Amino acid sequence: MEILASRVLFRPSNYDRSLAFYRDAIGLALAREYPGGTVFYAGQSLIELAAHGAPPAGAPPFPGALWLQVRDLYATQDELRGRGVAIAREARREPWGLHEMHVDDPDGVALIFVQVPDDHPLRRDTRG
Repeated sequence: MEILASRVLFRPSNYDRSLAFYRDAIGLALAREYPGGTVFYAGQSLIELAAHGAPPAGAPPFPGALWLQVRDLYATQDELRGRGVAIAREARREPWGLHEMHVDDPDGVALIFVQVPDDHPLRRDTRG
């Protein structure tokens, strides 16, 4: 099997509210719009909001989180605050070495914004 592309697909409980959150509050770039949905660029991935097929009543929340890497986490935190986005957990360095900040989308999906410091193993070339 060969995977050619992937994206995360959400069916928000309120499409317009989630569209405004991802487009205006978070500031993701638009990849495409189609009748019934919007797709955003998210680094090397895509996030799609479907305006059709809302989640079933009583459906559990998204079982996980979106991990979104940024260049400067603290500047991102200031930018999001300036747009009125509530920060669920302040930016800080974690014991595993990454800097992380948490934000919840309108349906409770956790967005984990991450900065990888220069000295972190994710930045090392392991080929040699």
